[in-house]
Amino acid sequence: MTGDLEGVHVRWGWWLIALYVLAGLALEALHALKLELYLHPAHEVRRLLWTLAHTHGTLLGLLHLAFAATLRWGYVRPGALCGAASWGLRLAGLLMPLGFVLGGATHHGGDPGLGVLLVPVGGVALAVSVTCCATAASRSRPSAE
Repeated sequence: MTGDLEGVHVRWGWWLIALYVLAGLALEALHALKLELYLHPAHEVRRLLWTLAHTHGTLLGLLHLAFAATLRWGYVRPGALCGAASWGLRLAGLLMPLGFVLGGATHHGGDPGLGVLLVPVGGVALAVSVTCCATAASRSRPSAE
C-alpha cells in the first residue's frame, strides 16, 4: 500500500511541477510580449494572483515529492493520519493554485474574482495534511531496509 501511495505522490509532484513551471514560462511570455491583459496597471491583481498560482503550484509539487520520500523512508506509515495527509495534499495541490488562477482571471477592479475562495479551502487542507505528517512522523521510527 505504501508503494502505491508513494507512486501517486511522485506522479502528482512531478506533474504539478511540470504544469506550474510551464505556467511560469507562459507568464514570462506575457510579460515579454507586453500584453495588456497581463501588464496593464488595471490588471495588477491578475499579475499578482497568477504569480501566486505559479509559485504555490510548484511548491505544492515539491511537497508531494517530500511526502513520497517520507513514505519511502518509513516516517509515515499507512493509516488514518497517512490517508488524511495524502488527501489533504492532493486537495491543496488542486484548490490553491486553481483559486489563484480563477481569482485573477475574473478580477473586478482591485478585488479578485470569487474563484479566490478556493485558496483558503486549499490552505486548510494543506494545514491538515502537514499536521498529520508531522504527527505521524513524530510517532514513528523509520524501518530499517
